[in-house]
Amino acid sequence: MKFHINPLASDIIICIYVVATLYLRFKFENDADVGPGLSIVMGICFVVIIWALVRLKVLNPNWFGLLNSKKG
Repeated sequence: MKFHINPLASDIIICIYVVATLYLRFKFENDADVGPGLSIVMGICFVVIIWALVRLKVLNPNWFGLLNSKKG
């Protein structure tokens, strides 16, 4: 049995994740004075995590109904 999260909860989780990771990146970059290369690598790592969860169908985003596909 796979673990699935419904589309609305997935959208909310993704939005919170994006805001939190952006906050963490900006705070870390400001405090540690890192270069643009490390910033890009951190951003890619954060995106790969969320991409893997969507790809494994743990998160099922509906993009708040913006990308409705017509079935039928």
